[in-house]
Amino acid sequence: MDFIFMLTRDDRTVTDCLDVLDAVGQLATGHIGHIGHIGFKDVGVDHGTLARLHRRIKDMGATSYLEVVSTTRDEALASVKTAVDLGVDRLMGGTWIEETLTLLAGTGIEYLPFAGGPHGHPTRLAGDPARIAADCRRAEAAGCAGVDLLAHRAVDADPLDLVRAARAATTGRLVVAGSITTAEQIAALAAAGADAFTIGSAAFGGALRPDAGTLLSQLATAVEAAAAATR
Repeated sequence: MDFIFMLTRDDRTVTDCLDVLDAVGQLATGHIGHIGHIGFKDVGVDHGTLARLHRRIKDMGATSYLEVVSTTRDEALASVKTAVDLGVDRLMGGTWIEETLTLLAGTGIEYLPFAGGPHGHPTRLAGDPARIAADCRRAEAAGCAGVDLLAHRAVDADPLDLVRAARAATTGRLVVAGSITTAEQIAALAAAGADAFTIGSAAFGGALRPDAGTLLSQLATAVEAAAAATR
């Protein structure tokens, strides 16, 4: 199971993202090992900072992710264009599948749209298991690489029921994002069929290990939980 470290808090890229990434890169080596999946949102810092951030992520040898948080069509498609300009490996979020895939054509960027109905900021998720399954089938039929599921921000169903419904409906990559704060949640997501999970705010806020005071300790907990879920 893959852990995707999001340089975000409250659905925004943290303003000191470059410093955080440098510190994590230096401290992780020899302590918690290589963090191979790193992402960010397209809000919180300017485009130039995002470009520098993405270059450093790639220089670290990590897979890069941009997650769209905009809930209007025009803003979401503008985010897609940002992803293309940056050259990220994977784009997550958004619900305008056909238009997004058209913009991504020929870039090699893998697309994982939201399943269900995201709304608000921070984002909440509307939709029951049937809705989630239908969205997953639609995304796979369109040629998406998988789906981005805000399971723990669900307002209409149990989070794990949504994960199981998504897993049954798609053979693509299933990433669960948002509001994951414990190793127990990570284990449950793996058992339900998730391929990866994202954590940002929980790491910056110390929720993963309330007894520890450093970001490194929080990330170590997530890395260990991901490894345990894979075994």
